[in-house]
Amino acid sequence: MCVGLSARVVNVTNGAALIDANGAQRTVSAGILEDLEPGDYIMVHAGVAIAKISEDDEQEAAEVMEELL
Repeated sequence: MCVGLSARVVNVTNGAALIDANGAQRTVSAGILEDLEPGDYIMVHAGVAIAKISEDDEQEAAEVMEELL
């Protein structure tokens, strides 16, 4: 099973995005997503931003992860 992590984009620079996932910040590859901007919510898998998601989707993903942990 693959698990994606939802996160909020803090900054985007040269194909990389600084993200915030529940207070933990890290840089991920953002080259496959177009028009990514600070404040967007994304799904991250294996260090790569793979999809933009809505804020509601992010909340739902966070609730599911909380239940699992």
